[in-house]
Amino acid sequence: MSKVKKSSASTPNSSRQVDNIKSSLPDHSGSISYKVKKTIGSFIESICTLKNVYAVAAIAMLLALRVVLGMFANTTLPFFGNNVKLSGAFLPIAVAGVMLGPVPAALVGGLGDVISFFLVPAGAGGYFPGFTISGIITGLIYGFAFYKNNISLPRTVVAWTVNMLAVETFLAAYWLYLIKGAGSVEIYYTLLVTRFISVAVKCIPEILLIASVGKMSTKIRIPNTIKSKGI
Repeated sequence: MSKVKKSSASTPNSSRQVDNIKSSLPDHSGSISYKVKKTIGSFIESICTLKNVYAVAAIAMLLALRVVLGMFANTTLPFFGNNVKLSGAFLPIAVAGVMLGPVPAALVGGLGDVISFFLVPAGAGGYFPGFTISGIITGLIYGFAFYKNNISLPRTVVAWTVNMLAVETFLAAYWLYLIKGAGSVEIYYTLLVTRFISVAVKCIPEILLIASVGKMSTKIRIPNTIKSKGI
């Protein structure tokens, strides 16, 4: 009996030793190689979600919401020379990135632009694929930033800033520059200034919306996409 008691008493000590050994090991979670592997893993896993019928249904609903918000939940501020357009179309893309990852979010962003154009054609110049590319890139940015990560305010600010600078400012100005006929470089710089004004006006409401709605979206669980632990 004494031996049994001794062995049972030693179990907590041994587990404590294992915990001490684990805590003494170096943490590689901040290394570049770890982040690259995590990014690739998120991309592959988000592709696999397309095999799940529930995930596809979620993508379809978010895509429909993206189209509806892009058509009706938008306004142009006249006191900024009609250069600032407020729209809620970004929100379903960000939510898709939180719930399903970069690939589904890219689908919501890209297909949302295509469907919106064919439902309500904008301008007489026909379909322009540049804005579809912008929607895809936005989905990838939000998907890589938010998928299976803590939706904190600093992370949201970084993801929003990257998207606004890369997509909504420089790339959008370039698309508008091409649409207007790609004249002198001064035209591009003028468009760039207007894009910066637009981004500055939209920054606070969009960041707060993404942070709050994104955090609520993490509580939504899609069946058959959650891997059981310990198996």
